[in-house]
Amino acid sequence: MEETYEDEWAGPSKSMRKREAHALQKLGERLITMREDEFRTLPLPETLVDAIVDARRIKSPPALSRQRQYIGKLMRDIDLEPLENALNAITDRHNAQARRRK
Repeated sequence: MEETYEDEWAGPSKSMRKREAHALQKLGERLITMREDEFRTLPLPETLVDAIVDARRIKSPPALSRQRQYIGKLMRDIDLEPLENALNAITDRHNAQARRRK
């Protein structure tokens, strides 16, 4: 009897999940380093806002690394499209200001 593995696919590979987790952590890092006035305009759930505010206060590198992982975990449960649109709008605004200064 010949076994086929086509029916056993259980979702994304471990490597793909890890790349997605790193991408979310990188996005979280961007949120942590944003200016406060821009950060407060983003469409984020309160738990994520609290985690980011906490991360801004953390000075210990290992603790900050764990907090970034937690932020990435929280972001798995939200719709990223509105957030990415808001971040792109902020980036576009910054780019437009930079072009005017030249």
